[in-house]
Amino acid sequence: MLAGSRLALATAPDDALVLTPPPPRPHVADVGAAVRDALRFPLSGEPLEALVSRGARATIVVEPAALPLPATPLEPRQAAVAATVDELARVGIPVERQTILVAGGLARRASRRELEALVTPGFARRFRGRVDVHDVESDELVALPTGSAREVRVNRALVEADVVVTVSAAESVIHGGPGMFVAAADAATCRAASAFSLLETAASQGWQLGIAIERALARRAPLLGASLVLTLPRFSGVLQGFPYEPDSVERVVRSPLRPLFGLLPGGLRQRVLRSVPASRGISAAFAGPPSVAHAEALLRGTEERARALAAPVDIVCVGVPIVTPYLPRERSNPLLAAFHALGIALRLWRDSFPVVDGGAAILMHPFDRRFPNPTQAPYRDFFRAIRGLAANDLALVRAAELEAARDERALDAYRSGRAHHPLLPYADWTSCGPALARLGSVLIAGCRDHDAARALGFVPTHGFGAALQMAQARAETTPRIAFLVAPPYFPLVVGSQ
Repeated sequence: MLAGSRLALATAPDDALVLTPPPPRPHVADVGAAVRDALRFPLSGEPLEALVSRGARATIVVEPAALPLPATPLEPRQAAVAATVDELARVGIPVERQTILVAGGLARRASRRELEALVTPGFARRFRGRVDVHDVESDELVALPTGSAREVRVNRALVEADVVVTVSAAESVIHGGPGMFVAAADAATCRAASAFSLLETAASQGWQLGIAIERALARRAPLLGASLVLTLPRFSGVLQGFPYEPDSVERVVRSPLRPLFGLLPGGLRQRVLRSVPASRGISAAFAGPPSVAHAEALLRGTEERARALAAPVDIVCVGVPIVTPYLPRERSNPLLAAFHALGIALRLWRDSFPVVDGGAAILMHPFDRRFPNPTQAPYRDFFRAIRGLAANDLALVRAAELEAARDERALDAYRSGRAHHPLLPYADWTSCGPALARLGSVLIAGCRDHDAARALGFVPTHGFGAALQMAQARAETTPRIAFLVAPPYFPLVVGSQ
């Protein structure tokens, strides 16, 4: 299992469930052609050419390619953005009248390097339109009546365009699709975008916010969305077939390079993991109103990537990667490691939470407090703010959050693109809430910073064996144990108890 940047061997009981994703589906050969066909033949509503007039202004909303993990050198969204720009030019909107709006929400504003990664080098050289990196603290955000009591202010490029086109991957109900309208709004709106499950819309305030903004924008100008169904990554080299084929796991375990890999310094191990050749494609592309296209793509992706779990388990063991789920890819801190496991991996479920009420989760991660400066400075401030407090004391954490939202130094660092927004750590911690509300305990296997684990209400342990014994001792009956080996994380369709 992946534990930070190390490959750890975990001895599983004979009756344990080792959950691995299904093999990747065959990918579409030409992503650009698939997107163009989708825009010309949407699932519902008018095609793109019927929505625009020549010489109009268009805004293309895109997302930083932070999810899914692991990242791949060739990103299908690059070809999708280029195809959308070309299709708008074909129907009469010149490139000079097009704006690419990068909706990053509370994450660090995209730098030039991340902007270049959104498109291919050839496209970047020939694009003559405008690129706008959204700022949730901008004074130029425009109030948008959504019919709710919450004040919503969005990027001016959304309300001044004659047509708005979204281009995203269908990863969850709050990432991509209408979720990008939330990520192009003010900080308070971004902070409110929560979800109990990342695959169900019913209990997702983020999805409802996105729908409300989409409907409000649709009253001003036509909207069209293109949503991609990304395939799971394929690895080559020493990890060929991993983690889909059982033989590949045995090959990695028996490789003479594995012990040598464990002896490398952490930074070098991280560099080696990033250099593993990997590729990712799409299995389908859908277009239509952003919420419609996104919902269809999300359902399709869930069907392709999901594993069935007959009933919730008593203990789940989760391998946590060393890198952050945000750009730039840096070494994660304890809160981001928890968010990776509890806020992403254990929220990718449908029908039922994958762990019984009062069950245990074992996270495999060193959990050391390292905060790359200045990007993760808000996370350092988060731990300072909760020092001596209980992280599950919502009133005290809320008071610390209100103080962070007024920190001009942190806000200036966000506006300049040097750091994440000071509210992002609190949003990440809230995202862990649905899992924490169901779990009885969270144990950190291989924990190096016990104070960091205890500050979040977790139980630090020295190794996986000790963590598993502790979790088994707390179970009233013989526990059912499941292992989520490592990213790529995948959906779980869970039966009832």
